[in-house]
Amino acid sequence: MQIFLLGYIVISICEIFTVGWFPLGGAIRRGFTAVHIATIIATLWILMMNGAVGFQLIDDGTPLSLGLIFGSAVLLFVGTGYIALDTGFSFTNYWKDTLDAPNRAYALYTLYQLVPLVFLVVFFILETVLVLRVLGETRPMSTYLASRYLPARTLNPLPVYLVGAALLFAIGQIFQYVISRFICNGTNGAINGGIFETFFTLCAVITIWVFWSSITEDDWPMPPPGGSTYT
Repeated sequence: MQIFLLGYIVISICEIFTVGWFPLGGAIRRGFTAVHIATIIATLWILMMNGAVGFQLIDDGTPLSLGLIFGSAVLLFVGTGYIALDTGFSFTNYWKDTLDAPNRAYALYTLYQLVPLVFLVVFFILETVLVLRVLGETRPMSTYLASRYLPARTLNPLPVYLVGAALLFAIGQIFQYVISRFICNGTNGAINGGIFETFFTLCAVITIWVFWSSITEDDWPMPPPGGSTYT
């Protein structure tokens, strides 16, 4: 999971130079864009593989498991980066038609929009199954307030952490693709939805981290009735 956070940091740095207002030449910006897209693919692949690690199909932490995860992530990074660079700089002219009207870069669209979404959906499904069916725990999937104040017979465990992360991510995408133009027009181009997308994505990453910590800790401190775990 630490590697996932490192990948998110690299993505955030790349966004400064790709979707931010940082002044760069066209060639340099295309290079950062290629790294940006490749890092998104590799980082979300690592996140999805982290979701599969808990099923212990391969012993966690062994050279084989680490090699499969990070080796495949490197391959995805290199392959995606090559496609993005070749599209931007026309090294082989294979994707040259994407630079002509109507400029429909289907390969980059798939890699930037669809593939990460698939990785995220698979991660959420894997983690939900892992926690509820394999580990048999509901606390990382439920809300503290519900478990604290609702009667036990009315408590219905809610996937707050995972669903919360998904909702935060979705809200960020709504700002980026739906609301952004209204913000941009209303502020005369001063800001757009990108700042809100970045904020909500950060909140989603933090929520995922909290969820991951909640299912990997050894103890589950539960407050006694009418009391507290602190003495």
